[in-house]
Amino acid sequence: MAMQLDTYFGSFFLCIFCFACFLNFPAEAAVRKYQFDIRVKNVSRLCHAKPIVTVNGRFPGPTVYAREGDRVLINVKNYAQYNISIHWHGLKQFRNGWADGPAYITQCPIKTGHSYTYDFNVTGQRGTLWWHAHILWLRATVYGAIVIMPKEGTMFPFPQPHGETKIILGEWWNSDVETLVNQANKLGLPPSTSDAHTINGKPGPLFPCSSKHTFSMEVEAGKTYLLRIINAALNDELFFSIAGHNMTVVEIDAVYTKPFTTRVILIAPGQTTNVLIKADQPPSRYFMAARPFMDAPVPVDNKTVTGILHYKGTPNTVLPSMPKLPAPNNTNVASSYNKRLKSLNTPQFPANVPLKVDRRLFYTVGLGANACPSCQNGTQLTASLNNITFVMPKVGLLQAHYFNIKGVFKTDFPDRPPVPFNYTGAPLTANLGTSLGTRLSKLAFNSTIELVLQDTNLLTVESHPFHLHGFNFFVVGSGVGNFDPSKDPAKFNLVDPPERNTVGVPTGGWTAIRFRADNPGVWFMHCHLELHTMWGLKMAFVVENGKSPEESILPPPKDLPPC
Repeated sequence: MAMQLDTYFGSFFLCIFCFACFLNFPAEAAVRKYQFDIRVKNVSRLCHAKPIVTVNGRFPGPTVYAREGDRVLINVKNYAQYNISIHWHGLKQFRNGWADGPAYITQCPIKTGHSYTYDFNVTGQRGTLWWHAHILWLRATVYGAIVIMPKEGTMFPFPQPHGETKIILGEWWNSDVETLVNQANKLGLPPSTSDAHTINGKPGPLFPCSSKHTFSMEVEAGKTYLLRIINAALNDELFFSIAGHNMTVVEIDAVYTKPFTTRVILIAPGQTTNVLIKADQPPSRYFMAARPFMDAPVPVDNKTVTGILHYKGTPNTVLPSMPKLPAPNNTNVASSYNKRLKSLNTPQFPANVPLKVDRRLFYTVGLGANACPSCQNGTQLTASLNNITFVMPKVGLLQAHYFNIKGVFKTDFPDRPPVPFNYTGAPLTANLGTSLGTRLSKLAFNSTIELVLQDTNLLTVESHPFHLHGFNFFVVGSGVGNFDPSKDPAKFNLVDPPERNTVGVPTGGWTAIRFRADNPGVWFMHCHLELHTMWGLKMAFVVENGKSPEESILPPPKDLPPC
């Protein structure tokens, strides 16, 4: 019933939006206020009940609705036993890192019994984003959607749907996640993989005790619907498909794309994808399904989550048909799908790709192992960028930067790895130690950056979805093997590359992105696989202020949580 109501309110919001478009009222920015109470609630899935951290007792949490140009105030009050912070994933937070949310990067966390109001403007963005906890592994249950409607008088650049719904893909563990993670860290090993994937918090009827925990979406024959798909999983890239139905991709990471039709989408943790589906099949019940893509020898939760696309009037006794998902290691489907993603690039929605590059960065992405006498094998698995495992500070990096607090971080993160090697050759299993440090890279305001992220075969190659806070970037190129700076840039797409906030670095390959450093502050960049983030696969950029106050970091809010 809750999901039906959520779908109803989503469609209601869409109808009100379209009505306002036709009336063509002058656009007025609104102030939208939300109250997020962080509370522990007992929830049952897969025949197991356990206490989980929630927002307002809901799993997933409430949707934040706004319109481009609005101001949003979200008061977060922490009633749970854990410290908490919330990240508004994909919102650029121009000059306003104080509202970005990653713990110990832009703020210290909100302690039990305390509150903090995230106060931000939605500027120049519209589409589907999401929010999630950004401390420990609490985003396993603390997450929800952000729906930003275009400015009044602005239509979607695609056929207006009859209705819409959100499809939030997640993971479920039967055990307490924080306990599992703490035990694994003591052993120096990864925690066990999840017990199920979920759609809007529900695993679907292929799992035990889960018939009642199945997401269902009702559609009317002949009508078109917008699905706002979010991958909130902690560690799994996912294939998603709907039996018998094509999907038309129209947006990724809240940026419009050139529409294309596909039977399956690939979505990495942190990414969002909007698709149109037309209810053009014989009225029946059809499974929507998701399961992982993993083309490296790494254990994942390979189980399939299902929901139901239910044509109005079809009896519930009709057994749904199942879509044909690609094999979990089907690299060809994954790479061909990603190659089809291109920015819309119209006069109204241009792709402003930096053509001149001020600074070129080359970061190797690797796993490793450091000595740990108390760990099971005498080593602790770790991860690094340019062989540096990031050490989290005890003070927010943005505060340290803004108030010039010494000794918290250094700005000597190297532009390239210390030693070049055959990055994607035979697996490297010796000399796996990394250097530890809280090292940041300083970027000049408004400079244009090209960053090549290169996977390596340290222990094993693996796909890594990287998220950059505070910016969108253009994915100008990617390839398999080692990046060749003399040949590969000639193949870059500098006309209509996909624009995103989270991008997958292919297994045993590389990805090149470009962005303009026009947002002053301290901005986190990290692998969005929670396991790798925990192991240190992260860093941050310090973007310097510009010359005027309008190009400088805003002062911190008075209720910023103390450290």
